[in-house]
Parts: sequence; structure tokens; C-alpha cells
Amino acid sequence: GLHISLNGEAFSRQLEQLAKSWPVPIEDLTVVAHSMGGLVTRSAIHQAQQAGQNWVRRLRNVVFLGTPHHGAPLERVGNWVDVILGSNPYTSPFARLGHLRSAGITDLRYGDLMERDWRGHERFQGRPDHRVPVPLPDGVDCYAVAATTSSRPGALASRLVGDGLVPVDSALGRHRDPRLTLDFADAAQSVTYRTSHLALLNSAEVIVQMLRWLG
Repeated sequence: GLHISLNGEAFSRQLEQLAKSWPVPIEDLTVVAHSMGGLVTRSAIHQAQQAGQNWVRRLRNVVFLGTPHHGAPLERVGNWVDVILGSNPYTSPFARLGHLRSAGITDLRYGDLMERDWRGHERFQGRPDHRVPVPLPDGVDCYAVAATTSSRPGALASRLVGDGLVPVDSALGRHRDPRLTLDFADAAQSVTYRTSHLALLNSAEVIVQMLRWLG
């Protein structure tokens, strides 16, 4: 339930401790991250680089599975529902139910990674996307897998709904603002069809693609 940036900081500390406690020197490290875990991983990498931690120097690969790099539409819809319900005295009690969403979930509105993205802002008030761009880390091979419940490329479901939670463009790091676009190499992107968000975790097609990338 914590903010993504706080979970990223905790994850970075755990990886630093893991690197120190490993019985032999770590030669390389690969992280496979699903969904919000990909945002936590990006936040952890950025914070580790700023803090000069050792584990990030061993990081060679990151595979993102259905990561909402630029947020998830359901959270943005939830925010607007909060605003609409809260504007009417007869429906405002229902808006309080929406405020049960955790800090991590509200970070999914745009994919906030860093504390500066959310500090000083009321979580349940509408606001524009003012994230500070966090590019993919230098010297690390990054791969992105997107899923769509559609059976064919270019379908409207792929663009708007994707895997049921994360649109394809968000999972592949695409954004209309070039500053926020994540530069995954063409060969480092994959789209899996007829697959839902959770089905990414046990998809044979995804496993084969990961073996190609990491093998």
C-alpha cells in the first residue's frame, strides 16, 4: 500500500543487503518484474544509482511484464469518479469509498516513480501528469512484454484496454511526449495476444521470448 517510490527505496535496500550476503561475488543480476513491480524496480534502480549502491553495478537485465510505465486507465477513471461523486452533497459519501485506494494504486494514475512526483499533492484530487522523466538505466538491457486480450494487431482493444488493466502503449513505454517515452529497442519489445494481465505470469510464449532475450 505504500507509494511506489517508498517501495522502490525498500527494494533497493533489500537488494543491497542481498548482494552483501551472497556467499560468492555476484557477477550479474537480472530482475523480472510484473505489473507495478516494474515501476518499483525502475524507482529502485534510479534511487540506487543516486545513492551509489553496489547492487545496481551488477544489474545486467530487466524484463518488464505488463508494467504500466505511463499509468493505468482504471485508476484515472477512478479519480474522475471521485471528483464527480464528491461534487454532489448527495453522492459525496460514496466518494469516500474510493479513498480506500492505497498510495501505490493512486501512483498508477500516471506511473509516478519518485517522491517528488507525489509530494505536496492531495492523492485524490485531479491533477495533470507532471512526472519528472526517468529514462531506462544506461548499461542495462531492458525488455518489455505487453499483452492484449485482442487476437490481432492494431485492434482498438489493444490500444485502449490492452491486457485488461494495462494498455499496450503503456506497457511498451510509448508516450505522446517524447521526454517521457522509454526507448526500448525494437528487438526488446514483444506483444502477446489473447493474453490477460495475470496470464502473463504463466504464458509459455512469454517464457520462450524471455529465454531468447536472456539466453
